[in-house]
Amino acid sequence: MYFPFDQSILTPEATSVVTEAAKYANDGHATKIVVVGHTDTSGSAKYNIKLSERRAKAVADALVGQGVAAGALAVDWKGESAPAVATGDGVKEPLNRRSTISINF
Repeated sequence: MYFPFDQSILTPEATSVVTEAAKYANDGHATKIVVVGHTDTSGSAKYNIKLSERRAKAVADALVGQGVAAGALAVDWKGESAPAVATGDGVKEPLNRRSTISINF
């Protein structure tokens, strides 16, 4: 799911993805769910680590709010170190402003 520039709030589209992921995880009795936050390369690396952490935690909190067991969740953040789209430094790339959810059964 994707985030607006410099934000960690879930958009309506992201909320829909979280709802679907929570249903899938709960229906299948997921044993492990990993949420990873990411940013684009605009801003400092230090700032982006914190922003990606806020994004990952926002998704994890929303999953718990949808009934996913907190004990099944692992949360990680990568800042700008693992872009979906390779760019130079300082580039505002919407596809890099994301969190991913991996569900294991």
